[in-house]
Amino acid sequence: MMDTDVAVVGGGAAGLSLVHHLCAPGPGGRPQAGPGPARVVLVDAPAGPLRPPERTWCFWEEPGGDWDDLLLRSWDRLRVRGPDGAAFTGSPGPLRYKMLRSDTFARAVLERAGAGAVTRVEAAVRAVRDRPGGAEVLGVTAAGRRLRVRARWVFDSRRPRRPPPARTLLLQHFRGWFLRTERPAFDPTTVELMDFRVPQPRHGLAFGYVLPLGTHRALVEYTAFSAAPLSTAGYDRALRHYVGDVLGIGRHEVTGDEQGVIPMSDGRYPRRAGHSVFRIGAAGGATRPSTGYTFAGLQRQTRAVAGALREGRVPLPPAAYPRRAMAMDAVVLRALDTGRIDGPAFFTALFRTVPTERLLRFLDGGTHLLEELGIGLRTPVLPMLRTVAELPVLARGHAPADRREGNRP
Repeated sequence: MMDTDVAVVGGGAAGLSLVHHLCAPGPGGRPQAGPGPARVVLVDAPAGPLRPPERTWCFWEEPGGDWDDLLLRSWDRLRVRGPDGAAFTGSPGPLRYKMLRSDTFARAVLERAGAGAVTRVEAAVRAVRDRPGGAEVLGVTAAGRRLRVRARWVFDSRRPRRPPPARTLLLQHFRGWFLRTERPAFDPTTVELMDFRVPQPRHGLAFGYVLPLGTHRALVEYTAFSAAPLSTAGYDRALRHYVGDVLGIGRHEVTGDEQGVIPMSDGRYPRRAGHSVFRIGAAGGATRPSTGYTFAGLQRQTRAVAGALREGRVPLPPAAYPRRAMAMDAVVLRALDTGRIDGPAFFTALFRTVPTERLLRFLDGGTHLLEELGIGLRTPVLPMLRTVAELPVLARGHAPADRREGNRP
């Protein structure tokens, strides 16, 4: 049994970010303002099937962010290619597109927290529930011992086994290869953000994605928005086609891989699960439904939670995105799912006609109403208006089993 002020369930991006914002010193190395540092227990899954493999997180922000010294790479040029090969390259300045590896992030957060600031335990969590004066986390350690953590506040970052009821559910699913080539094959200055020169599925869309780490090294991914994931063999066939036939990079070595599934839905993820229990990260709605990006949204959530705890307020995680942004995402997802808009044409038109920096701020929920109206006029207006009229009469429901995203990719 352990007693603490704050228990954090899950050692992924959301859980570790909350630990960082709770334990990190303020500017100049001074302790953060407030009644004093909270005692924090981080309950992470033991090594095995419950712990996700190493992953890559990408996001955009200005230089000087909390994680700049940990980045594997960053870029100030993004390229989108249409199915016909027509390319548009834009600069999001002053923003930069940043790439971070989960293992580097985890080590740095725990080192920065300092000795004694956070207690990390490994256990498979069986239940999180309210109790008088707080909440408790119940689990089993890798050695088979029962674990009970009592806390004033509990923050659960585990994605629910069943997505919330939604009017539309697509899956963003992907597989990537880390490649090393014999000859120079990549432009290290530019991310291939969406390359639609791949066969398109009958339902949804697909694209290539290239994060260049040098002239001979890159992470190359095949990504699709559709109703169900592919088999690993299916992804590998798609990657071989993209790498060999589309990119034509020649002889190469696959040095690593990663694979995942992200739900893209207009379901409402509750951020409060009890009087003293809250959900953060993807579990608390930090994933942008229309893009699948999560890292920036969960940073806003966890930073706000840490501030509320220091000020003695109820630490309800805020919504990661404005309501207006979520309403627009519901329209886009429904229009894609019904086939009313052509996915490759829709995204290439946006990147071709909207300044890159403004479009990235829009995708992160940081634009104002007039900017959003201007962006909306650059989309297929009639199909979008038809979808707007249809959404209020659609019922929310649970997806069938073959369209659900589980806790593991």
